[in-house]
Amino acid sequence: MKAITTSQMRELEKIASEEFQIQGVELMRRAGRGVASVVAYLADKAQVGDTFIQLIAGRGNNGGDVFAAATFLHEEKFEIEVLLAGSASEIKGDALRHLSKMRAAGVPLVELPTKESWENAVHDAGSGEIIVDGILGTGVNGPPRGPVAAAIHYINTVSADNLVVSIDVPSGLNADTGEAPGEAVQADITVTIGMPKTGLLTPKALPYVGSLEVVSIGIPVELTSHYATPRELITGWDARLCLPRRNRDAHKGAFGHALIIGGAVGMAGAPALAARGAIRVGAGLVSVLVPRPIYPVVAGTSLEVMTHPDQETESGSLAYSAWEYWRNRLTGYDAIVAGPGMSLHADSTLWIRSLLQEARCPLLLDADALSAIADTPELIAKSPCPVVITPHPGELARLLRCTAGEIQTDREAAARQAARLTSATVVLKGAGTIVTTADSPMHVNLTGNPGMATGGTGDVLAGIIGGLMAQGIPPFDAARTGVFLHGRAGDCAMWKKSQAGLLAGDLVEELPSVLREVSTR
Repeated sequence: MKAITTSQMRELEKIASEEFQIQGVELMRRAGRGVASVVAYLADKAQVGDTFIQLIAGRGNNGGDVFAAATFLHEEKFEIEVLLAGSASEIKGDALRHLSKMRAAGVPLVELPTKESWENAVHDAGSGEIIVDGILGTGVNGPPRGPVAAAIHYINTVSADNLVVSIDVPSGLNADTGEAPGEAVQADITVTIGMPKTGLLTPKALPYVGSLEVVSIGIPVELTSHYATPRELITGWDARLCLPRRNRDAHKGAFGHALIIGGAVGMAGAPALAARGAIRVGAGLVSVLVPRPIYPVVAGTSLEVMTHPDQETESGSLAYSAWEYWRNRLTGYDAIVAGPGMSLHADSTLWIRSLLQEARCPLLLDADALSAIADTPELIAKSPCPVVITPHPGELARLLRCTAGEIQTDREAAARQAARLTSATVVLKGAGTIVTTADSPMHVNLTGNPGMATGGTGDVLAGIIGGLMAQGIPPFDAARTGVFLHGRAGDCAMWKKSQAGLLAGDLVEELPSVLREVSTR
């Protein structure tokens, strides 16, 4: 989904009003309904029981969205309270109409018009609640002041014990640049209205935005076709469009056969997790090729996967002597994932070089496969098969002959450089995972959370993308869909088990429910 500027969003709202007869008060009502639905979803996923929801409103249109959302949440029988950073007498226009409706519904409103009143409110704050931030919207110009600044500080103070949802943009953040001229709200989820805003997708904004949800207010997406944008947000709708409907008479052969190649003594979990990721996203068949010593471990992790042991090197990785047998079997696979747990033995380099020369189906290179050919990335560009690479910053730094710090300084430029160098679909992992090719915009994924910074989650991602490619989904679409599903599964697991307690295998178990969210069947 395209990301647009705040001026473009205002233009769309004007068109909605003048050409589609959707008035501002109705747009605000739709925004409030969308926010309420995300808050209700979060309350369910986070399993916080009888959730108390505290909504913080500003005096502008973002406050109107709060009033509308509060009315919907009240109708859904949530226990709620609205705090206003100012006085009700200052509310005007469409926001005033929704404030009146909210009051008529019986929702309690507390006016906190001074800095001191917000400082006192901190002492009365509870824990295990959901805080909804609707203080400032997209019209931020300079650092927040007065009660608005105090309300932002209040949210950040109590966020240690509560979940935070921001409406449209975290208050205090510039929606066009992603910069915070003063203190800005650090949200767990940002519910942006209508379309993603360009600044929310920048690396600067990541500490504030959290996961990014887009709620529709009825503006046709076709109206944005003429907008040129350097970034696009990967959404659940994008994922849904990439997942084909399954025919009633389908059989397992209709959904492809993925081959996972990797593993070594001490790293049996990597290919096993990749295989489980591939089978969980719907690949009809998944085979795993591993060195013989780890065969029992890998075979025991998933009864649905076919595990093939072969010769090992002296260090316990897959020996290149097995290549001649397997090269003649490559045509039997619809996608190949190489690298998880493979090790950096010289034979691993020979395996990857040979795969790049001989494979004809889509090939994903991950982890040790990338490190094995870090000195010769041009081999990827020369490959006759479509290639996807999934580096973390350190692996990409080795390919580009720079440091991981330089990669992180400008992730977008690094991803673009890698795409041009390799002619591959590049998936640069990390907070705000980027998916791009040499001639496409940056596609940014904002699902996922810090709990996913644990061993094995990258292997699951490689398997997910490989499993999608095996089903015939084009590599770029498989990569976009894969990172979204992977991050959403991580979020679902985190809400249930915490960030610190999250394991890579938890993502695999959440994939079916995530697929159900984005797919009709």
